[in-house]
Amino acid sequence: MANAGLQLLGFILAFLGWIGSIVSTALPQWKVYSYASDNIVTAQAIYEGLWMSCVSQSTGQIQCKVFDSLLNLNSTLQATRALMVIGILLGLIAIFVATVGMKCMKCLEDDEAQKMRMAVFGGVIFLISGLAILVATAWYGNRIVQEFYDPMTPVNARYEFGQALFIGWAAASLCLLGGTLLCCSCPRKTTSYPTPRPYPKPAPSSGKDYV
Repeated sequence: MANAGLQLLGFILAFLGWIGSIVSTALPQWKVYSYASDNIVTAQAIYEGLWMSCVSQSTGQIQCKVFDSLLNLNSTLQATRALMVIGILLGLIAIFVATVGMKCMKCLEDDEAQKMRMAVFGGVIFLISGLAILVATAWYGNRIVQEFYDPMTPVNARYEFGQALFIGWAAASLCLLGGTLLCCSCPRKTTSYPTPRPYPKPAPSSGKDYV
């Protein structure tokens, strides 16, 4: 029963991480304009994501521009896009595989060992998905830090971490944690001992003595 609870907890955490990765990929707040200088305009907020850049006015009006040219984007943004999409697709596959291996499901009830292998395999795919998301967000965040501390970058062109980046880090952590818990649900190998042979029973005495 405890193993089933651990398995269910791992699946829920990994599923929440997968949802978070989708939200992080869709949000445009991967990096936000840094107000590090004194001569800046605070009437608007500028932020940029994987698919578009937006400007939010103090009046509440938001204008976004989708990145039109794929080849005109820098390599970091292209790699981050690819890794996030790969992580989401792997997470979707992991959900179907792990669902088959869950103890609360009716699939593969006749083969308990195969059912547990499916759960562990789903956990491994969740781990790979979490690693892809973690690499993507860490790579993008490292690029923001490098540009922020680069003396050649103008002060009015510096950005800081956005909300979507933090959501991506949380999503990667949940996928890794959930995948680890699913992998821990693997059944332990038990040592099998040979069945002892029964000793032959002595023949019952007839009660007659022979001389």
